[in-house]
Amino acid sequence: MSSTPSSAPKPLTYKDAGVDIDAGDALVDRIKPLARKTLREGVLGGIGGFGALFEVPKKYQEPVLVSGTDGVGTKLKLAFEWNMHESVGIDLVAMSVNDVLVQGAEPLFFLDYFACGKLDVDTAAAVVGGIARGCELSGCALIGGETAEMPGMYPEGEYDLAGFAVGVVEKSKILDGKQIAAGDVVLGLASSGVHSNGFSLVRKCIDRAGSQLPATLDGKPFREAVMAPTRLYVRSVLAALAQHPIKGLAHITGGGLLENIPRILLDGLGAQLQAGSWPQSELFAWLQATAGIDDVEMNRTFNNGIGMVLVVAPEQAQAVAQTLQAQGETVYTIGRIVPRDAGFAAVTVV
Repeated sequence: MSSTPSSAPKPLTYKDAGVDIDAGDALVDRIKPLARKTLREGVLGGIGGFGALFEVPKKYQEPVLVSGTDGVGTKLKLAFEWNMHESVGIDLVAMSVNDVLVQGAEPLFFLDYFACGKLDVDTAAAVVGGIARGCELSGCALIGGETAEMPGMYPEGEYDLAGFAVGVVEKSKILDGKQIAAGDVVLGLASSGVHSNGFSLVRKCIDRAGSQLPATLDGKPFREAVMAPTRLYVRSVLAALAQHPIKGLAHITGGGLLENIPRILLDGLGAQLQAGSWPQSELFAWLQATAGIDDVEMNRTFNNGIGMVLVVAPEQAQAVAQTLQAQGETVYTIGRIVPRDAGFAAVTVV
């Protein structure tokens, strides 16, 4: 039998290297009951396997899968600074499921990726709790994910998030914008705030204001107003899609109204929005005043109060709006689709 020389270095464990397997196991135990609350028809296995299994619902005759992936962006920097971690989990889900939705798809399941330098189980559980809540509100299952503890990759107390959603739509009901025509009505659904885009400018505004930050905005404490999670439009818009012919949907994310609406318009068409047809919240008014930017820059940096846009035929506009209102949405008629010559802006606000 050999013995270890007394001068030999102390054995190094994975924990010595900065990775705590026990903490990871504890997090999985905290996540499992949250994930169970999101289970829906189609889930064939629980969290913990090497891959997540999901069966496409049999009600679809020609199912087409629609996928989307996104993160939360620099909004995370405020989550770290202000210790507000629950809302960013909802943001993560919303950014992907709202994108999948605009193809006419029903979100089916979601996977998340949480990466940090040192795993704090309470913080991670708060984030994943928000993810589970976002999935629950969207009717999609949280069926898997990855927690990566990588010492030296992230500053202490910081983490990064990414999410991945898969939805399904009947092939004949895919929304591709091809039915949109001049004269169609543009409806806007109110946002819940900044959502999860434009936060590099938001943070600059906070730095510029210094100690002169407002105590409240729109009836909420300042930090709550800024960190309000992205609105989930899934249930309300799916209800409208089930009852009415909707020609196009646009999720208003980075690039605002001016950059996202053109993504669903064919060449030769533009959207003419009516200035003042929806109110500007105190939050967006404060951001605009603090940044000192004009209306054009506001509408291509932030959602500026409109988080989802629908394009419908004029004769359908009132009925669609009523259905959405009954589902809890605040709906504005914000413009019309117009012919557009080459070289002219695809979206104008007049």
